[in-house]
Amino acid sequence: MPRVEKAPTLGAAGASLPQEGDARRPGRRVRGPRSSQYVILGGVELRHLEYFVAVAAERSFTRAATRLHVVQSAVSAAISALERELGAALFERSAQRVALTDAGEALLPQARATLDAAQAARDAVHEVGKELRGTLVVGCLTGVGGIDFAGLLGEFRAAHPRVNLRLRAATWAGSAGLARSLVDGEIDIAFLGVSGRPFPHLRTRELVRIPQVLVVPADHPLAQRDSVTLAEVADEQFIDYPLGYANRTANDRAFGAAGLERYIAMEVADVAVAANFASAGLGVTILPTRAVPDSPRCKALRVTDQSLEWALHAATAEQRRISAAISELLGMVDAHLEESP
Repeated sequence: MPRVEKAPTLGAAGASLPQEGDARRPGRRVRGPRSSQYVILGGVELRHLEYFVAVAAERSFTRAATRLHVVQSAVSAAISALERELGAALFERSAQRVALTDAGEALLPQARATLDAAQAARDAVHEVGKELRGTLVVGCLTGVGGIDFAGLLGEFRAAHPRVNLRLRAATWAGSAGLARSLVDGEIDIAFLGVSGRPFPHLRTRELVRIPQVLVVPADHPLAQRDSVTLAEVADEQFIDYPLGYANRTANDRAFGAAGLERYIAMEVADVAVAANFASAGLGVTILPTRAVPDSPRCKALRVTDQSLEWALHAATAEQRRISAAISELLGMVDAHLEESP
């Protein structure tokens, strides 16, 4: 009779699990530092997957090494070892760029899922002793108000000093960029803005509404008033935020709902910069009420005909588990919310 071989059992991220009589010994340690990150799963080290995910996120071996607090040669060696183990090139390398190959793109979500599963195992063990460990990467907007981030993160660090807490502020892509970083697994939780339709593939919880006002230079003709309609300022030169920011989305929606077009002369990624530019007479801007400077150089006006409001949300990725550290941070949020002035 022909011999029938039993198909291998698949584990997390598609890795084959050991069968009875299998000569491999997943779970053995390699020579080197004694760390759970050096445990081998199906011939692939978790450390190698961690380095792979870091290079994929940073698109740079140098930045990945900085992020991991190791020398660049260690990252290069780990990626080379992983490529040999898998039998495929994972990155296209050149002097100008580092990009994922098709094999790298296929591995990335599986690598993140495997690292998440490993972290869940660590959390389960550490939960017995009630001491959280690991890394928590938090994404946030800056300068918009609504939440005392310093107080929130300070409370978390005091309660869980063994957790490596990292903060990543929104870049030029604003809340949309934070949403992508969540889905891509680059950050664990984000505090981002939502205006209108929510971002796909995220779990979100509304925390606070963010009202906004129009801000004009102190010598502007409208500075003598307390309120305006959008039609009265549609011809002004606006200082606004890049596409992807929730406040930009709210502003565009308001003008669209009023049937108006406007001219955006300058785009800046920081509310403090927008306030300074408006105060210097470079245009008018729309700011969260908490971001309006207490200065004689500018005047805040209520907009009476359209809502400029947006909402600050806490968000996590639907496809990733909520770790014990994320749950702890979320449990502290409400005590640090700020009411609008």
